[in-house]
Amino acid sequence: MVNFTHQDQGTSASCWQQAGLGRIAALDPEKLFHALSSVIVLAAHPDDETLGAGGLIRMALCRGIDVHVIVCSFGEASHPHSATHTAAQLASLRKAELDEAMSTLRVQGPQAGTLHLHCLGLGDGKLETQQARIRAALKQHASRDCLIASTYRADGHPDHEILSLIAADCALARDACHLEFPIWFWHWGHPDSQRSWKHWHRLDLDESSAQAKARALDAHRSQTRPLSALPGDEVILSEAFLQHFSRGAEIFRATWPGHKDAESAPAVFDELYGQREDPWEYRSSRYERRKQQILLASLPQERYSAVLELGCSIGVQSAELARRSTRLLAVDASATALAQARRAVAGMDHVDLLQATVPRQFPQLEPGSLQLVVLSEMGYFLAADELEQVLAASAAALHAGGELVLCHWLHPIEGWPLDGEEVHRMAGQLGWERIVEHREADFLLEILRKPAGARG
Repeated sequence: MVNFTHQDQGTSASCWQQAGLGRIAALDPEKLFHALSSVIVLAAHPDDETLGAGGLIRMALCRGIDVHVIVCSFGEASHPHSATHTAAQLASLRKAELDEAMSTLRVQGPQAGTLHLHCLGLGDGKLETQQARIRAALKQHASRDCLIASTYRADGHPDHEILSLIAADCALARDACHLEFPIWFWHWGHPDSQRSWKHWHRLDLDESSAQAKARALDAHRSQTRPLSALPGDEVILSEAFLQHFSRGAEIFRATWPGHKDAESAPAVFDELYGQREDPWEYRSSRYERRKQQILLASLPQERYSAVLELGCSIGVQSAELARRSTRLLAVDASATALAQARRAVAGMDHVDLLQATVPRQFPQLEPGSLQLVVLSEMGYFLAADELEQVLAASAAALHAGGELVLCHWLHPIEGWPLDGEEVHRMAGQLGWERIVEHREADFLLEILRKPAGARG
């Protein structure tokens, strides 16, 4: 989890704009809202919905689409050291502000959509313990033809992040579009070190929607102005912070209907391995055995001190890598697959297995501690921004001269946004020396070497 406070100076809105935020891919409103039955906005605290999706709400209502805004807590923990307001008083105040903000976003007229506000009243900062109630509320209002918007899965605030994962599950089950709006990410992140934003989308707001959003945001006075002049009552959302949300556009991470991403992987692959012990026939397929032999023969060094294998599956390749390493950490999202992997590496005490969903749970490794990272047949089970993060984390963990192995099937991957060619193209943007390239009709193998002084 990222460590930050609202009192930190943070990254300025102008820094993000200079880096090219205004040039990311634009969403076409007509395509985005076409044939939607409703829009569901899932927010942790009052003001999240306005900051991240106030324009989206207004534009949907103007097109006759009903909007359900689900706010999980009243944000009573915003001023824990206030000398003038108790938590109960803050909850009451912020609920009134939320009502006013939603009234501002509503659209009048017989053709306008209806805005429904649902307040769950759950504990601020404790939403992870209330997942069942949140899932039930979301399920009640989400239909197959809806759009679900939520806070961002890597926003740095635990309440924001758990809501995104809940929304992602619901969107996948409903085959719905899922849009995630970053809030605190703009404050603690930096465009040079967090590069996933380049794969996101912007929704340009029409003038009416931008003005309505600004008025709605002004309603959240307990957050945008000091509660009093006393210590503990300081402003939470500074003028500099608010500039991130007055750019005339809203920024979303998008997962489109029919597409999965890393967060889908545990359930998808547990089910797959539950149905078939070796679904890709690693143990019996001549193609798989030959491909693995080519990969192992292509490794420039006979032995490696520290190796990370991402997407280790049932451990067939892990066992071979273990024979050439002093220390191996093998990672997979599927607990079912790892149960088999444990048998494959039984007796190899220098091998550790880890169930983790990357990039969110990328192993905590010392910078420069690895000699080899193997990314084989799993890069296209990530969305583009997730792959960007995995590549960056791998680069940081490798020491100068360390090697990154990529090996991927080159045919279409159904249900996932990337393919093998795109995975290797993105890895090539690291700018590292390509020391091995082996291409066949079915797969591509590349080994990249990290130069001294490389980013990460």
